[in-house]
Amino acid sequence: MEELSIGQVAGRTGLSVHTLRLYEREGLFTTEVRRTATGRRVYGQADLDWLEVCTKFRASGMPLESIRRFAALVRSGPGNEKERLELLRAHQCRVERQVAELHDCLELIAGKVATYEQHVDAGTAAGLWTGIGPPA
Repeated sequence: MEELSIGQVAGRTGLSVHTLRLYEREGLFTTEVRRTATGRRVYGQADLDWLEVCTKFRASGMPLESIRRFAALVRSGPGNEKERLELLRAHQCRVERQVAELHDCLELIAGKVATYEQHVDAGTAAGLWTGIGPPA
């Protein structure tokens, strides 16, 4: 695998250069970011793979502290897999609760869309949600 600059990694991952530097500073990488003789950061495929995981963790609401803890466990090597699993299970439960809440929201919105479509098509929408009486 070729070695990539921070700008190239930013382009491939969609993360900003600032975010990549922050992730390094915050200890969110599972390995130490390598440097050239002149001090420039160099990334490889393993870094890109980890950043994809890290991005999914963040998109799913995992706090930076949890990602930092998970990365530290990975960096420390074998023997802590049970602790990693506990961290992942806890996050999985949080995401499952979020998905359930979003599903409830989606059902309510779908019901509203159906009601509005029906009334708009029938020409009876003028009385929907006037602020007087029960909401439609």
